[in-house]
Amino acid sequence: MKKYLPAAAAVVAVLAAAAAFATPAAATAAGAASSATGVPHVTSASTALTAAPSSVRVVASGERVDGGDGWTVWLTEEGKYWSGPDGYENFRSVVDGNVDLSRPGVSHQSEGSAAGVFHSGLYYGTKKVGKVVLTGTDGTKTTAALLELPGRPGWGVWYAHTGPENDGGAAVALYDRNGRLLAELPGWNA
Repeated sequence: MKKYLPAAAAVVAVLAAAAAFATPAAATAAGAASSATGVPHVTSASTALTAAPSSVRVVASGERVDGGDGWTVWLTEEGKYWSGPDGYENFRSVVDGNVDLSRPGVSHQSEGSAAGVFHSGLYYGTKKVGKVVLTGTDGTKTTAALLELPGRPGWGVWYAHTGPENDGGAAVALYDRNGRLLAELPGWNA
């Protein structure tokens, strides 16, 4: 029995080290039993907003990403595209003059039903994004998935799923890699 003890201790040490470097988005995705695609879902209201390494997924221009529950997201140099289960495509430009890439900011679009809401938007004005967090009207926090084109263009896309919002929309906050708040949008009924 004693000969297996050092090996077991080594495995525990490796697992502890890996857990220390896990990002909140990864922990959320790993903990969501209904999230076979790794799409962030609702986390508890007590989720800490600690600093974490950036968990930005770099994608090729036009590469379609499965956003879960029938949603698809993709980026081009012109902006963010998304489509829902109905197949209808939407677009949010980063080159039409309505987004100031020189200052940190975040946008928010959402579509949903009584089953839940798909949220997405742009984050911009930073090359050191850490995370985007949605806060529901009930205080529930959800960490979004982040997508960006190669070369750190200073903008990217975030997306997440939440439960249905009956009395207003979620607030959205953009944080840098050190956990510092860069920009926020209040909820619709705030």
